[in-house]
Amino acid sequence: MSKDSNFGKFLLLWAGEFVSAIGGGLTSFGLGVYVFNETGSAASMALVTLLSFLPMLVLSVPAGILADRYDRRILMMLGDGLSALGLVYILVRMLMGGATLVDICIGVTISSVFSALLEPSYKATVSDMLTKEEFSKANGLVSIAGSARYLISPVIAGFLLAVGDIRLILLIDICTFFITVLTTALVRKGITSKISDEKVSFRDEIKEGFAVIKARKGVMTLIVMTSVITCFIGIMMTLSEPMVLAFKSSKTLGVVETICAGGMLVTSVVLGAIGIKKHFAKLLSVSLALSGIGMAVFGLKENIVLMTVAGFFFFAMLPVANNCLDYLIRINIPEQTQGRAWGIIGFISQLGYVVAFALSGALADVTAKVMEISVGRGAGLVITVAGILLSVVSLSLLFRKRIRNLENAVG
Repeated sequence: MSKDSNFGKFLLLWAGEFVSAIGGGLTSFGLGVYVFNETGSAASMALVTLLSFLPMLVLSVPAGILADRYDRRILMMLGDGLSALGLVYILVRMLMGGATLVDICIGVTISSVFSALLEPSYKATVSDMLTKEEFSKANGLVSIAGSARYLISPVIAGFLLAVGDIRLILLIDICTFFITVLTTALVRKGITSKISDEKVSFRDEIKEGFAVIKARKGVMTLIVMTSVITCFIGIMMTLSEPMVLAFKSSKTLGVVETICAGGMLVTSVVLGAIGIKKHFAKLLSVSLALSGIGMAVFGLKENIVLMTVAGFFFFAMLPVANNCLDYLIRINIPEQTQGRAWGIIGFISQLGYVVAFALSGALADVTAKVMEISVGRGAGLVITVAGILLSVVSLSLLFRKRIRNLENAVG
């Protein structure tokens, strides 16, 4: 089947991931509120976030190699389906009398381990199905799916917590896995993965993946810079919720997160309709710098209107940055090595999140204690400083010729 005729199948696959993103957002929001209400600690919330993310990062490289060796759609089905086991564990513990922080950490870790199979296979599948000309438009739609966990999930989760509790949210999320597995199975028919015929060791494939990335000057520089940038963004992701929960209810938090994520939706819709044609490197730098400004303003004071406007602006810039970053890397990586390459790229570029998730919560708690202010204000100060640093680092990309030259790739 020609790649030219596969955009409809991509839309079906995208719809499944859209549902999955909503379910994942429900659980992420619900568990965050549950942990903060039980502990009153930003560090505890950050710990849960870290454990839901770290296994996916650590396993991203071998998962990328598997995506090049085996049927990518089957790996996606296994990743989506088996990741529900962690949520089932948390739900069972809650039905037995209440889940402790340890129980939640165990559950999210189990879920994250299996979810690691999904991301490299999904990215490589997009390359399998679409033409180079369709990448930008597809990236816009993928951004919409990614924004669902921030745009749709929080307000739904806030309502569900008002009429029920975290157990209802977990049950709904578990049910969404059946939908995503089904859509992936339907897409699998007629689409062939570009499976590598070479039988080499994981170690050799990892070395080859690094070699592919390093072959194009500027790709590795961009990936390392992205790791620094994701650290600052991770601070915003981790501390925005405790900052709001310190002086507002979970229902208000849900509304605020939904409105803020509206910025991501607006931009993603525009990108999905028209795409980006040129100046990817420049737009990447400027959009991230503007996101940093939004972060800095968000953390200035406990004013829900100011925070909502700043958060909207922050999210509005992210799809532009993601689209440009994805394009610059994708056109510089050969299709037959996309799986292992994306696994390695994901590992390096997202190390910044690990640093943010591991340290930001504790930093906010310590700042609050030393300055004798609330945990919310401590979180706000950390967010503001991180936003300023994000803007400075992002603008430095404008002066890196190697990154600008990535747009000159021919295939």
